[in-house]
Amino acid sequence: MSRAPFLIVRTGTTKDAICVRHGDFAAWIRAAAGWSEAEAVEAAPYLGEEMPPPSGFAGAVLTGSPAMVTERAPWMLALEDWLRRARDASLPLLGICFGHQLLASAFGGRVGDHPRGMELGTVEIELLPAAAEDPLLAGLPERFPAQATHAQSVLEPPPGAVVLARSAYEPCHALRFAPRCWGVQFHPEIGAAVMDGYKECYRSEAQAGRLHIGFLGEPTRESPAAASVLRRFAAGA
Repeated sequence: MSRAPFLIVRTGTTKDAICVRHGDFAAWIRAAAGWSEAEAVEAAPYLGEEMPPPSGFAGAVLTGSPAMVTERAPWMLALEDWLRRARDASLPLLGICFGHQLLASAFGGRVGDHPRGMELGTVEIELLPAAAEDPLLAGLPERFPAQATHAQSVLEPPPGAVVLARSAYEPCHALRFAPRCWGVQFHPEIGAAVMDGYKECYRSEAQAGRLHIGFLGEPTRESPAAASVLRRFAAGA
């Protein structure tokens, strides 16, 4: 009997200039996780698509998005309800960036603008002691580079959530919300070429003083340890 597919929950799309050259979130996630199209199907609730029952999947990954969790759009509220049901059914969940924040919001945390502005670029992730025993992150280097691009953050984790990783800029880069439910603020699916595309998109806004951006001028590096998080999720869910 074949294994149930994973579900990629699309919560938005990347910038047009990046999409034309590099593709979009779902394709990057499949590549990083090692999934074929048959092994990971998609749902796009932000486009009005109805979410399928959680019981039909081996696990679910929530993508990033240009949307903000604080917008509280109807589709976000409906998706939060689906996430609570999925968690209660022990469906393995992994939220990335916006998806990480939406999980935190769904479970009672607080999300809002990062007080120091936007984090953009290759950042150093520091694992905290709790990560040593975590099924998803155990065995990764204590410090490793990862790609980040976000203006909002989890300002207060939900009750019972465990903080697993941070950066100098962002105190909640990885959270475990439940035994089989995680969120990462960094992007395990993004490599250096895509990050350079994001930097180029935001550079003019930063130069005009419309954005305060950390790490924009620092070199972009590859991030293999961060990318392995998706392979670990795919293998262990």
